Amino acid sequence: MLAQGSTDGQADTSIMHSWYKVAPLVAGFSSALAACAAADRPAMRSQTEGATFINPILSSGPDPWVTQVGGVYYYTHTLGDRIGLWRTRDVTDLGHAEYRTIWTPPAQGPNAHAIWAPELHRLNGKWYLYYSATASGFDDDAHRGVFVLENESTDPLQGEWIDRGRVNTARAGIDGTVFEHLGTLYFAYSPYLGAVSGIALARLSDPWTIAGEEVVIGRADRPFENQGGRQIMEGPEFLAGPRGQVFLTYSAGACWSDNYALGLLRAEGSNLLSPTAWTKSPAPVLSSANGVFATGHNGFFRSPDGREQWIVFHGNPAANMGCTARRAPYLSRVRWTASGEPRIDRPSAPGIPVPKPGGTTRR
Repeated sequence: MLAQGSTDGQADTSIMHSWYKVAPLVAGFSSALAACAAADRPAMRSQTEGATFINPILSSGPDPWVTQVGGVYYYTHTLGDRIGLWRTRDVTDLGHAEYRTIWTPPAQGPNAHAIWAPELHRLNGKWYLYYSATASGFDDDAHRGVFVLENESTDPLQGEWIDRGRVNTARAGIDGTVFEHLGTLYFAYSPYLGAVSGIALARLSDPWTIAGEEVVIGRADRPFENQGGRQIMEGPEFLAGPRGQVFLTYSAGACWSDNYALGLLRAEGSNLLSPTAWTKSPAPVLSSANGVFATGHNGFFRSPDGREQWIVFHGNPAANMGCTARRAPYLSRVRWTASGEPRIDRPSAPGIPVPKPGGTTRR
C-alpha cells in the first residue's frame, strides 16, 4: 500500500510508505511477529476450541493474505525485512499456527529493501510468492517493483525458493497478484501514473513474465479514492463471481487515512484487457465501521466446507493510527446478491465473537 511521507511536517509529494522510512521498522515488525506466534512451531493444529473467533486474528499484520490448498491455510503479511508463512487448518487461530521465515532479501540489488505485500500462489504444481520491493540505496517510487520467488517443493515451508526476478511491468509499481480466467493467467498490479496510481492488467507467458500489452483498467478518479491527500488505487485482488463473473477489489485512498477503504471493479465480457470492459462501483464495498478504521489490502479464501466465501483485510482498532505495523488482520464473510454481486459483511468490532468459517473443526 502507498503511505505518507513528510518534509518539515508537511505531506511528501511522492507516493510512498513512510512507515518504512524509519529505521525502527524492522524492530517493530520483529516485536509484532514475536507477539503473534513463536517462530518455527513444530506442528499444525487441526482442531479448534470453539465455534467462534475474535477479530483481529493477530495483533499485527499489514497486507494480509490467505491461500487455501488441500484443506490447509497458508497465511502471510508484510514483515518489511523478510517473508514468513503461517500454516494451519484453522485460519482464525493463527496464534497457534506453525510459522517459518522462508526468505530474506539480499543485502544489495533491486529487491533488497521494503519487502511488502507478499502473496502465495499455487500454479502448475509449484509455489510462487509475489512481493513488492525497493532497490538498495533508494526509497523512491521509481525504484519499486513486483518480484517473484518459485519453489518446486510440495511444502512451501520447505525446499528452495528461487529468485525469478522482477515482473517485466511497463511501469514502476507495487502490489502484484495473479489469477487464471478461461485458461489464461493474468497479472494485476498498481502502477504509478504520474501523481496518481491505478490498476493495470496483462497476460503472463509464465508466472513472472508479461507477454504482450499491459493495460490500465482503472485510475483513481472518485472522491473515496482521494483520501489523505492522495489519489490511490492499489492492492488489486481477484474474486470469481457465482456466475463466472470477474471482480477485482482494490484499496482506495491513502493507507494513513482512516477512510482507507475497498473499491470494486467488475468486468463485462471475456476481453479483460479492454479498459471499457471494466466498470467501477460508485462507493466502497468495505469501509470503516464498528470501531475498525482504515480497512484495506485484502485477499479472498473459502471456508473449510467450501460453501462460504471469506475475505481477509487489515484495519486499525482505533482512529488516527496511521499506516504502521499496528494494522492487524480481520476476517469477514462475503455474501452474494441474487444478481451475483458481492456484499462484504461490515467489520466486526474488536473482541466480539464471530462464527467461524463453515466446516472449521471443533474439539
